[in-house]
Amino acid sequence: MKNVRELEPTSVFGFFADICRIPRGSYNTKKISDFLVEFAKERNLRYIQDELNNVIIYKDATFGYEDSSTIILQGHMDMVCEKTDSCNKDMTEEGIDLIVEDDWLTAVDTTLGADNGIAVAYMLAVLDAADLKHPAIECVFTSDEETGLEGAEGLDGSKLKGRKMINLDSEEEGVFSVSCAGGVTADVFIPIERTAAKGRAYALTISGLLGGHSGMEINKEHGNANVLMGRILNEINKEIPLNIVTVNGGNADNVICKRCDAVFCTEEKGVLEKVAAIEKVLITEYATSDPGIRLSVEDSAADNMLSDESTEKVISYLLCAPYGIQNMSADIDGLVETSLNLGVLNIKENDMYALYSVRSSVKSRQNYTCDKLEALVKLLGGHIELKSSYPGWVYRIDSPLRDLCVSVFREQYGYEPKIEAIHAGLECGFFAGKFNDDFDAVSFGPDLANVHTPDEKMSISSANRVWTYLCNVLEASKEY
Repeated sequence: MKNVRELEPTSVFGFFADICRIPRGSYNTKKISDFLVEFAKERNLRYIQDELNNVIIYKDATFGYEDSSTIILQGHMDMVCEKTDSCNKDMTEEGIDLIVEDDWLTAVDTTLGADNGIAVAYMLAVLDAADLKHPAIECVFTSDEETGLEGAEGLDGSKLKGRKMINLDSEEEGVFSVSCAGGVTADVFIPIERTAAKGRAYALTISGLLGGHSGMEINKEHGNANVLMGRILNEINKEIPLNIVTVNGGNADNVICKRCDAVFCTEEKGVLEKVAAIEKVLITEYATSDPGIRLSVEDSAADNMLSDESTEKVISYLLCAPYGIQNMSADIDGLVETSLNLGVLNIKENDMYALYSVRSSVKSRQNYTCDKLEALVKLLGGHIELKSSYPGWVYRIDSPLRDLCVSVFREQYGYEPKIEAIHAGLECGFFAGKFNDDFDAVSFGPDLANVHTPDEKMSISSANRVWTYLCNVLEASKEY
């Protein structure tokens, strides 16, 4: 932490180190929310904290900027909590451990939480700065973004005067996001029946996959361990009849699952050889996208197992359920339009549970994808629940804030920024819905890599440049 606090800008990295001491996974944001409140109290800044743990902190305009338009700075306080298989840290109770490796800041065996902790650090540094020139600032720290943008959805927009917003939740320096996909979370339940276990029990694990963010990296064709488990169990079952006992994989709907564990029973021999043959095929198939993919199998124990019919039902579902990219945009080259990700899979006592993130920049195709999923689930006697729906953010042709940001970027960097739409969800969609035609927003941030995985890292030099850029935008907004 000492090394981190010495990084430039020290104000930003000092606050980032502070928040990394606080556990702040989604639905576990009370401590970080209270930290933000104490920060405001210590500096006599007006604040609001709501029942969702959202926090708004207000800072008056500096001299000469009193008549300038209020600027909203916005980011989310929660993070995705993923860790390596060997990590024993309890991320619901413990903070993360930071390390500096050349130009990269990363964490020991866990996600870094720069998505979106860097936004929190930037905003705290703006609020704490005594010599920064700026209009009136409203810093909005939202909760539970990673689970469906729930904090932004529930935020009372009447508490905000500003209609111009800088969202600090982008992950590539020099790229401005100006539109994003909408989405919905789908809970799938399929009933199962159990019977007494017989035969020999085996524990099967898929590991070594790269995983990643299901919005930003779904186009990279990384293997999803939950989906692959269905394929592997089917391959085994074709030659060696089996009955599933359990399957467990993934922790969040918006993370491409990188490990899945299963237990099954069989009265046949040859399991080890069959798994080794399947592993050889997968290593060849995923040599580029997931070179570390591995299968392991060992003896296990079981008191009961799924019936033949329920085992067939689960395997058939995993084989046939839609997954991954469903449509590419016909209007924007390279943009994923519609996708879905099987983030969590559990075989419980009486049902199979699957959790999906469904995304699309076209609402009708999002609905169609959900309909396909629901049709299959109904055929298998189950049901689906859709929740945490969030709207897309529609591109605004006339955007004075975007024009300002481009102009300041050109002056600082000497080249043009890239303007793009993204497949991931951003909270800008909910703010656009609150403010309608008055809303004008741009999203930017420093270089992050491998977000939502234990390999997440942030470029230190990029974070420094983006801090300078943010300060320059605020200073240049005097006449805005």
